[in-house]
Amino acid sequence: MPTTEALDRAEALITTIPDYPQEGVLFRDITPLLADPRALADVIAALSEPFDGQFDVVAGIEARGFILAGAVAIAAGVGLVPIRKAGKLPRPAASVAFSLEYGEAVIEIHDDIAPGTRVLLVDDVLATGGTLCAAHELVAAVGGEVVGTAVLMELEALGGRAIVGDVHTVFTA
Repeated sequence: MPTTEALDRAEALITTIPDYPQEGVLFRDITPLLADPRALADVIAALSEPFDGQFDVVAGIEARGFILAGAVAIAAGVGLVPIRKAGKLPRPAASVAFSLEYGEAVIEIHDDIAPGTRVLLVDDVLATGGTLCAAHELVAAVGGEVVGTAVLMELEALGGRAIVGDVHTVFTA
């Protein structure tokens, strides 16, 4: 597990962009963190550590969740299953519609998860919880078992944890 100092350093790399993608939204830009190899390695270790040895595959949620989930999967020596926006997968097996803090969306998954497969869900931010709840539904719809949910940052004021349930977060804002 990375030290508190290492995680503080990584968190300091995240910037807040006001009024993006629309007025009133505070967007958390993680690209400076992703560009720093030491900070990226530290947050990947912190994301997966509570679940080490408990999952067979990582499911990453579009789009920034792909980056984090891919790194977690490589570090753990397991595969990656993408959860994508509607219309982006060539053979979707299941889809779920849900609400975002600033709109509506649909996500989809292939049926590449064998029944009973233990899945770690990874995303960048927990906001209202709609995306993660939909991802849980998708994994269950194709026969997988979500054994954990990990996010880089939780926006506590938006109350997503109350909807999603137990979520491991590296940072809170």
